[in-house]
Amino acid sequence: MSKMIPFTVDHVGSFLRPTSIKEARQKVQAGTLSKAELRDIENQEILRLIAAQKEVGIKGITDGEFRRGFWHIDFLENLIGVEGYVPDTGYNQTFKGDAAPAYNIRVIDRISFNPAHPFLEDFVFLKEAVGSEGDAIAKATIPSPTMILRQELLANDGSSKITDIYPNLADFYQDLATTYQDAIAAFYEKGCRYLQFDDTNWAFLADATKRESLLKQGINPDEIATICTDIINQALKNKPADLVITTHICRGNHASSWLFSGGYEPIAKQLFATNYDGFFLEYDSDRAGDFAPLRYWSNLDSKVVLGLVTSKFAELENPEAIKARIQEATQYVPLENLSISPQCGFASTETGNKLTEAEQWAKISLLQDIAQDVWK
Repeated sequence: MSKMIPFTVDHVGSFLRPTSIKEARQKVQAGTLSKAELRDIENQEILRLIAAQKEVGIKGITDGEFRRGFWHIDFLENLIGVEGYVPDTGYNQTFKGDAAPAYNIRVIDRISFNPAHPFLEDFVFLKEAVGSEGDAIAKATIPSPTMILRQELLANDGSSKITDIYPNLADFYQDLATTYQDAIAAFYEKGCRYLQFDDTNWAFLADATKRESLLKQGINPDEIATICTDIINQALKNKPADLVITTHICRGNHASSWLFSGGYEPIAKQLFATNYDGFFLEYDSDRAGDFAPLRYWSNLDSKVVLGLVTSKFAELENPEAIKARIQEATQYVPLENLSISPQCGFASTETGNKLTEAEQWAKISLLQDIAQDVWK
């Protein structure tokens, strides 16, 4: 099955949180519901979500990230040497739309993987619930190791202690890679065969305003991009042959708003030098640029997933226009190496994007209809 992944119609991972989970979390915060009771509610809603994904024809099944508040922080703050905290300013100051909650992560000691990481237990529940019948497979999603690098070095608000913890930054980069080597091994041991690294760092490095800001700080974004490639490839070095690891390049996703803008050209060479099995690329708006950067894609054993349908808004795209764009992309990547998906998840934070569950599934159904016509 690994040769089929990413699937012709795939998705990034998160789905809109049900009201029952949102209300239960509020009760936990108020002290009127236990965490065990919350988990029971999450379990039931994840089972319902698995059935809904199968019904709409999705084969890479996730838990919708229903147990998370954020797509990345919940994983990162459970690594050894990392903690979550409430900053004075943060993501709530930067989205081009509704404010996200002010919560972030920081490195407080040497980084390593936590063998008791809660995401491992979460994946076991998902895998057992998906089952082994049919052609569906449980898919795990975690943030890329370079998200920690961006937080500590590129988006540093002045509070980072990273150079105190790592006087030689090469040791920091090595620990990031080793941490993720261990994470990959741990997920694999739990039966994971489809794992995705979500990453806004590449979009940060491609954004013209961010690049200009880095240069003013004396940081060369091209050199950082090369370092990121090295960290990721080191992390993937011992990947088992039957484990598919993909990445999703995101420009930010909260309450239908975004963080970064710009095409892939500035970082395409370094991005496609990473040894991922698949690249989920956002291509739903002009902010994503054109397909020309795909000329750097060269690994015929990998796939490019075109995020041509937005997850941010309910309006359905014109299927003929999507088909035309797929055809345009074949100038650079053969059709058999292409897939399609929503441009991002539907709820990268528990707030969720501004559409309904029915509208969410209509987006997936649209992709399935398009795929039937294009890939027969």
